[in-house]
Amino acid sequence: MSKKYLIPSIVATLWSIQPFVAANATTASNVSEMLAEGDTSVSFRYRYEMVDQEAVTETANASTLKSRLTYKSASYMGLSALLEVDNVLIIGDENYRTPSNGNIDYPIVADPKGTDFNQAVLTYKTDNLVTKLGKQRILHAGQRFVGGVGFRQNEQTYDAISLSTDKLGSISVDYSYIWSINRIFGPKDSVAQAKRWDSDSHILLASMSPAEGHSLKAYAYLLDFANAAANSSSTFGVEYSGQFSDISVSAAYATQSDYADNPNAYDANYVMAQISVPIKPVNVTLGYEVLGSDNGAAAFKTPLATLHKFQGWADKFLGTPANGVEDTYFKVAGKIGKTKTALVYHDFSADFGGADLGSEVDIVATYPLAKGLSAQLKYASYKAKSHASDTDKLWFTLSAKF
Repeated sequence: MSKKYLIPSIVATLWSIQPFVAANATTASNVSEMLAEGDTSVSFRYRYEMVDQEAVTETANASTLKSRLTYKSASYMGLSALLEVDNVLIIGDENYRTPSNGNIDYPIVADPKGTDFNQAVLTYKTDNLVTKLGKQRILHAGQRFVGGVGFRQNEQTYDAISLSTDKLGSISVDYSYIWSINRIFGPKDSVAQAKRWDSDSHILLASMSPAEGHSLKAYAYLLDFANAAANSSSTFGVEYSGQFSDISVSAAYATQSDYADNPNAYDANYVMAQISVPIKPVNVTLGYEVLGSDNGAAAFKTPLATLHKFQGWADKFLGTPANGVEDTYFKVAGKIGKTKTALVYHDFSADFGGADLGSEVDIVATYPLAKGLSAQLKYASYKAKSHASDTDKLWFTLSAKF
């Protein structure tokens, strides 16, 4: 069976079991009651972001407020609805660059102003199968391959139909067919960064726990983007995580090749290994991650990932260089009173050729001010060698949810 039809055949199997499972107990007696008895919540996130980037004339000072209104209906015969609207407002002057505002003298801060629907999704639940249709959040595992980029003020969401099952035997399965990617650069479109990618993509994640404290995941991502063909790829991989007393370990391997109308033919591999050890009062993590290169012609890509989580918070590797990236990192995390803190060091080199790309230091502190209210101070400093340019970033964030 070809790769293109592998995942559709699996989802057909998942869907076929739905009529044989009983619906959950309802909380509403009709559709009107389902809508009337819904819950509404509001959240706000203020952020100040400073970016000082070598060779860029001005220093960015972005002051933005994200307001989010979320409505979730009650459930009727297993059916429920979710509607979420985001507004990003600039506080003060627009002293930063986005792909659509034309402020070319400033570094990029990917938080454009505007109002947009973040989610608009119908959900149907049975005993062990959940089906979602519409604009939705999709977060696979640690978001290394598919995520929501939740750090940014405008979240990445997906126009998709998704099916997930808690148990199919001993395996949990998540499948989505995606016809549009709603990227962080909206709601306005631009030539530099499209707000939306047209998609004909299939994503599949299967998880199981062979023993207590251990998990195994397998995934397949067939990504086809009509207006971003160079990012179209097929990826197949596995990931293991385990707990041995107080020591946590994880490892992953994946292989990727060009797919659909990608104009570049390539094959590249992904490797990750990580170990975390508690050394009171902190937790120490040592990791190694490689996004491999096909002899410098092209490299392993993760265009749907929550990229800010990986390879440094300065975001210098949002697109993998053609020579690939080896990232050796060291993290120390702990608490000072109520304040959660972490320090991370990254050393970057090229997978093909071994060139020294640069290094980065990241520091973060998060303090709970009250229930539903927190403050965070975050800093990243990237020192370039043969990739990008020296960059310092500072964030101050206030988050509130009601």
